[in-house]
Amino acid sequence: MGHALVDHSLELLAPLGAVRARRMFGGHGLYIDELFVAIIAFDRLYLKADEATRARFVAAGCEPFVYDGKGKSVTMGYWTVPAEAMESPQLMQPWARLAIAAALRARAAKPSAAPRKAREAAPKAKATPARRKP
Repeated sequence: MGHALVDHSLELLAPLGAVRARRMFGGHGLYIDELFVAIIAFDRLYLKADEATRARFVAAGCEPFVYDGKGKSVTMGYWTVPAEAMESPQLMQPWARLAIAAALRARAAKPSAAPRKAREAAPKAKATPARRKP
């Protein structure tokens, strides 16, 4: 996997927030402000898409991320970007914003463990002792 594509992709996404890459499944996952927005696999960048944004990627001639899973093709919710978007951060921004929006919707739709963790971390309510009169 070429690190040049990872570095270039991080550079393209940098204006949108704190970016980082993490190795996964023989490729890389890309994050903007700790939000998982893209993958790099098969030497291509794929941005997260969903029902609300997929048509934009299709209309621009982008291709879905497809891999071979146990003998059958599996299509995931990640799409390539138009070639010109790979040329500059400005041209990438509208596409990256679509990916951020899709990632935020996906995160909002997931049941979160945060409320339970917050309850566990909160101090237990103590019974207040009855006040004595002086």
